[in-house]
Amino acid sequence: MINSSDFSRSSAQIIKYPIITDKATRILENNQYSFIVDRYSDKITIKAAIEYLFNVKVIKVNTCRLPRKKKRVGKYIGFKPQYKKAIVTLSEGDIINLFTDN
Repeated sequence: MINSSDFSRSSAQIIKYPIITDKATRILENNQYSFIVDRYSDKITIKAAIEYLFNVKVIKVNTCRLPRKKKRVGKYIGFKPQYKKAIVTLSEGDIINLFTDN
């Protein structure tokens, strides 16, 4: 059995940060939210982490691993870290407040 404190720590490590781009704000109308998640997490753990962190009901999770991108610093060529993107669909009436009112 997983303790709630262990699960909260691990769920915070699974969900890195939300994606706030033009496309991500357009799909907010369909009650879909985009997040950068851990590369090795699967859909079941992403769903459990979102439901635990934001107290919402997740209907569907779509994931994709994006390709590595080259990064050049002077004459040296390296790669940016590879990441995984998750698009989470919530049930009707549930929202995640990404933009705080300060």
